[in-house]
Amino acid sequence: MYPKELEKFLLKVQKPGRYTGGELNSVVKDKTKVDIRYAFCFPDTYEIGMSHLGMKILYSLINSRDDAWCERVFAPWVDMEQVMRENNILLYGLESGDAIREFDILGFTMQYELSYTNVLNMLDLAGLPVRAKDRTELTPIVVAGGACVCNAEPMAEFFDIILPGDGEEVTNELIDLLKEYKAKGASKQEFLKAAAQIKGVYVPSLYEVEYNEDKTVKAITPVCGAPEKVEKRNVADLDKMYSPTEFVVPFLEVVHDRTTVEIFRGCIRGCRFCQAGFLNRPLRSKSPEVVEEQCRAICNNTGYDEISLCSLSTSDYRGLEKLITNMLPWTIDEKINIALPSLRADNFPKELMEKLNAVRRSGLTFAPEAGTQRLRDVINKNITEEEVLSTAAQAFAGGWTAVKLYFMIGLPTETEEDICGIADLAQAVVDEFYKNPDKPKGKSVNVSISVASLVPKPFTPFQWEPQDKPEVLIEKQNYLISCVKTRKVSVSRHVPWTSFLEGVFARGDRRLADVIETAWRKGCSFDGWAECLKPEIWEESFAENGIDPYFYTARRREYDEILPWDHMDYGVTKKFLVNENKKAHKGETTACCREKCAGCGANRLNGGACDEISKTVV
Repeated sequence: MYPKELEKFLLKVQKPGRYTGGELNSVVKDKTKVDIRYAFCFPDTYEIGMSHLGMKILYSLINSRDDAWCERVFAPWVDMEQVMRENNILLYGLESGDAIREFDILGFTMQYELSYTNVLNMLDLAGLPVRAKDRTELTPIVVAGGACVCNAEPMAEFFDIILPGDGEEVTNELIDLLKEYKAKGASKQEFLKAAAQIKGVYVPSLYEVEYNEDKTVKAITPVCGAPEKVEKRNVADLDKMYSPTEFVVPFLEVVHDRTTVEIFRGCIRGCRFCQAGFLNRPLRSKSPEVVEEQCRAICNNTGYDEISLCSLSTSDYRGLEKLITNMLPWTIDEKINIALPSLRADNFPKELMEKLNAVRRSGLTFAPEAGTQRLRDVINKNITEEEVLSTAAQAFAGGWTAVKLYFMIGLPTETEEDICGIADLAQAVVDEFYKNPDKPKGKSVNVSISVASLVPKPFTPFQWEPQDKPEVLIEKQNYLISCVKTRKVSVSRHVPWTSFLEGVFARGDRRLADVIETAWRKGCSFDGWAECLKPEIWEESFAENGIDPYFYTARRREYDEILPWDHMDYGVTKKFLVNENKKAHKGETTACCREKCAGCGANRLNGGACDEISKTVV
């Protein structure tokens, strides 16, 4: 449903299906019979947001309650924003068409630092002040969760509440508390003080930050009884965790146009650049029986013909072969494809590849990340070139002709030899295809390499490392392209300026709030989209607020420096991360969790055990 006054404008914007609602499995309730109205806000386009698993889970979870109604809200594209502003149409929920300023909770998922200006834009389109201190009424409470909130400080002035970690349990607790405080007519400040006592709830306004003369953080001090450290929420048993049996089916094609079922959280590998791998520790798995049951239910209720088995490293799932074996009979019968993202080149068994050949093939994607063994040891990737080539050979023998390889540039200790090694490894994969006697007859091979730029992130061993400046990254990208000698290898690369801006906000502090607001007021939004990025405005905004962005990106931090996110507890200890950083500079690797516990500390979040030694191991 959409506001009636919008109807005459819909045919004037791109993809009006983004703004109409009414899709299969969308939930419509009687607003007079619910106590809490929740707007799940995704600060990017409909196509990207509708592909996000977290939105699907929390949308269904909240709507399973009789006393709450969750609606979806996406950032309107620039053409739709113009229509809304010119005609005084407030940002609305897709299910009801009601302005979200009348809702109780506005929950933003923060997955990407370059969506920060979109948050401010959505609040403004909703008719709300962008700063938390200027929203004085109890509701709406503006909440944020997602990967970026592990360091929410650049956005701390705009959010009332931050939810680090898993959202399935804490969301219900927050709704219960707001329902209680709303019923008794409490003030916003009374509610926020009470919310801060819930495990996994961070209230930025209850923390005071002091700075040293050199602009580093001097102290982060809680007030009004807030905890000294905010420990992330951790769902211990994924088999018992809420999981939806149906998803909203979009009217138009979205980025990942398929259904998705999570098979485990966390990662056993410990790649030193990978924030997701550390934020989601400890490892917790679903049993194959539960995964299959959820896959069947969602396929039956949505009509999708592709299932993505989702995790950070799918081939590390111990129950994978059993799961695929059990799923193949009904997926083949119903012509449903099984997609396996995030595969590792060192443990993708030939038997599994042969089974997947029984259904429509998806492309195979692997992530060597670095072009030489020396640099793979630095980042603790723990795979060899021989393993990559062996897996490629198996894939080619099994009928695959396209392989995508993910790499990074800008890694610590990187040399020109490491960069050239990316092209060399891609060429070796091409050569493997042509020397394989079992390769598909009469077909050519395509190896595409995607090259991202390292953005050192909080809660990783590289959080102390300097980040390459944009001009250096451009030089490295051009050198890599010069090293590619065949048309069988294609190269895609990130825009260095977006990586730079991402790096500023990833490790920034509260002083960046003024920069973000200034840039937004000057017209910045959708900064992650190349056609919308305005570097000159960002440069002006940094300068006007007296902020040197390279302070956050280009310098190496000392181990004893207080970091802006040190009051957040994601389980992994700083001592462990320091040790991993030192090992990286020595080129020493750390075994995966399955081989030997490295003592990262995150197991305490699961009562002292990781999934590797718990009852959910399969």
